[in-house]
Amino acid sequence: MIHYNRFVLDNGLRVLVHEDATTPMAVVNILYDVGARDENPEQTGFAHLFEHLMFGGSINIPDYDEPLQRAGGENNAYTTNDLTNYYCQLPAENIETAFWLESDRMLSLAFSKKSLDVQRKVVCEEFKEHYINKPYGDVGHKLRELAYTTHPYRWMTIGKELSHIEHAKLDDVKNFFFKYYRPVNAILVVAGNVKTDNVKILAEKWFGPIESGTKYERNVPQEPKQTALRELTVKADVPLDAFYKAWHMPGRMQEGYHAADLITEILGGGGSSRLFQSLVKEKRLFSNIECYHFGSLDGGLLTIEGKLVKGVDMKLAETAIEEELTKIKETKVGEAELQKVKNKTESMIAFEDIAVMSRANSLAFYELLGNADLINEELSKYNQVTAEDIQQYSQQIFDVNNSNALYYYSNN
Repeated sequence: MIHYNRFVLDNGLRVLVHEDATTPMAVVNILYDVGARDENPEQTGFAHLFEHLMFGGSINIPDYDEPLQRAGGENNAYTTNDLTNYYCQLPAENIETAFWLESDRMLSLAFSKKSLDVQRKVVCEEFKEHYINKPYGDVGHKLRELAYTTHPYRWMTIGKELSHIEHAKLDDVKNFFFKYYRPVNAILVVAGNVKTDNVKILAEKWFGPIESGTKYERNVPQEPKQTALRELTVKADVPLDAFYKAWHMPGRMQEGYHAADLITEILGGGGSSRLFQSLVKEKRLFSNIECYHFGSLDGGLLTIEGKLVKGVDMKLAETAIEEELTKIKETKVGEAELQKVKNKTESMIAFEDIAVMSRANSLAFYELLGNADLINEELSKYNQVTAEDIQQYSQQIFDVNNSNALYYYSNN
């Protein structure tokens, strides 16, 4: 059970405090309710660009890292299609340094042309290195564009096109900041060796004076139900043929999400999973194979991907995967196998809860979902999934008309 206290400042900033006297450290985590799905289709990659810009100096603090390091702290951030999260950890007695730094960059970035030029170059290099020049680097882009026709999940967090980042203007960046990076659109979690009363004082002092901003009302176009198989064939200079297939699955708060998550574990969760045992070890069709999803807040994609052993026919490999999917659709999973993946999930949740930084991150995420109490209910939702649920959702998800296949051939 993870305990926390919660209060809301007058400007709308939600604050959660998780007290843990067993550590000398404190974590300050700020989650902004904005991700790549909120971008203009003609200006993608902005949420991720912004993550970089947030370290480029604010009005009163030209260098974010230096004062934090002087206080014994470290920081990082990440962007997804659904959210942007910033976090720092430092000795608890120096926690006010984190409040000072985070509040100043929420108040306003420096918005200099120099900072934009520097960070734009960094992000463009990242785009080229990981998505253009890297073997299989374009798979995520192509698979999303194949599977999504309407929803903004059709582009990745890095952006749909390199040109969108290259042409980002200072005014565009300012508008993005003042639309999304406001207290009313943010969640602050403070965890570790702290007291709620003291956090209240610090939150009021440093964040209270910041103008609340206008609450962002999300109006994302939803993806229509897919009604026919979609296929795409690609040839590229890659070492091995690869096969990718994606099916639409329930979103994070929808019925069936937890069953779908367990299905990915049964099929592709490591060396003892069905796909690995059958297609890598026994039949030797794939050199490696995975089944995963991204935990998307809106309807996501359950994906199977694998690199083929050299000389193996693509259609033979695909048929072998389909045979495994037929088994999980037609035959109920055994209780022992189901319990094994539930135990693994419980271990993963418990492991995540060990680190105070992970607890802070999770509290922010569940608050974003609408109720931080969900952090203590997650395990029971997995335990409630039955063998019948696994079969039912396998039949729903692994429908041929709900599938998107990408055949990636090597030129070599």
